[in-house]
Amino acid sequence: MKIAASGGRRRRAGFHSAIRREVPIRTFNDWNSPPPGFCEVDMVAHGGTSVAGSFIQTLTMVDIATGWTECLPLLTRDGSLVAEAINRAQSLFPWLLRGVDFDNDSAFMNDVVVPWCRQQKLEVTRSRAYKKNDQAFVEQKNGAVVRRLMGYGRFDGVETARMMGRLYAAARLYVNFFQPSFKLKEKRREGAKVIKRYHAPLTPYQRALAHPKVTAAVKRRLRDQYRSLDPVALLAEIRATQDELGNRVDRRAGQARCLQRACTSTAPATAATFAKTLGKTVTAGEPRATHRRSRRPYKTRVRMPSKLDPHLAAIEAWLAEQPQLTALAIVGRLSEKHPEEFGTRQHSIVQRLLRALRRRAAEQLVAEESLGDATTAAPLSGVVDGSGYVGPDPPTAPPTEQAWKATWRGQSVDIASTAATAPSG
Repeated sequence: MKIAASGGRRRRAGFHSAIRREVPIRTFNDWNSPPPGFCEVDMVAHGGTSVAGSFIQTLTMVDIATGWTECLPLLTRDGSLVAEAINRAQSLFPWLLRGVDFDNDSAFMNDVVVPWCRQQKLEVTRSRAYKKNDQAFVEQKNGAVVRRLMGYGRFDGVETARMMGRLYAAARLYVNFFQPSFKLKEKRREGAKVIKRYHAPLTPYQRALAHPKVTAAVKRRLRDQYRSLDPVALLAEIRATQDELGNRVDRRAGQARCLQRACTSTAPATAATFAKTLGKTVTAGEPRATHRRSRRPYKTRVRMPSKLDPHLAAIEAWLAEQPQLTALAIVGRLSEKHPEEFGTRQHSIVQRLLRALRRRAAEQLVAEESLGDATTAAPLSGVVDGSGYVGPDPPTAPPTEQAWKATWRGQSVDIASTAATAPSG
């Protein structure tokens, strides 16, 4: 069908397809407990509900052996920025990178990233197309770390990228040193049932200390860094940066420049002050600043002029004289006076007008009756189930001779005589 639609010409494959074919595929079953240094790499888009224009991307790298996670903000989806971010992540990981596993995104499968990785002696692999479970490690961190910190709003601009870098700098220490996670130990299938067993929850820092292929110098450096960290202070820094980013979510870069910095008013003075507030916002149901969506003012609906507006007084006069008039009868009277404007096609708008007028008359009637009864009626004694009612028994059949009186614009109307002829609308 594609060849026939293009006039018999085949579409030329781009160079991204050629590079993609050169990169070997690695599935989720092919890792086989690698040493620290092999990472899965993915990008998270912070475009909100639209992918139009330029917005910030988060490059997420997860070590397979330990679960060590590094997140870096990118201003745009560009191959050169991806190479710079991987180079920056090399200085953040406690050990040397040995391999990277990408998906089939063109930001990775291009003539910049793949040759650069091979030049840096990094083993390059990719997942299968449309098989997200091949990158299960990084996909899990995309939701548990990136989306939980940043939410699903739109972020763009250089200043916002700097704030995101500050947020990730505090979050990487908190997640890697103080946040434990599960890791799959074994998985077996019994018929249609899949049984999974997990290791005890550990932090990436603890897994790195227990791994036999991590050198003693790296473990000593990690222990020294762990002793110098304060989890409460890191969490306070995360919350303060989230408050600043909350002022910029779903805003353009130019609109966000004039915003007041949130850290001047919302950030606690000390870590002890912040520790006293932990848990209170969750109990009150207050979402994080990056998850709060800005309320946009709704436009007021402007009522369009109706063809019945010039004839409203005449219609109300007809209803005052004959409340049983139907919409067809009113359309007939209007078409006799103005045949060029009204006909059977205007039946629906007249029905809506009659419904509104009769509803308004009923509300006025109920209000007048409630005002009159409020001065004379006294509450009956007894419980609310009706046991205290001492009045006469209710009639078992509808009234036949008694006529109730209603009022339509000051005139008495016999509702009982017109109930059979009044339209339902």
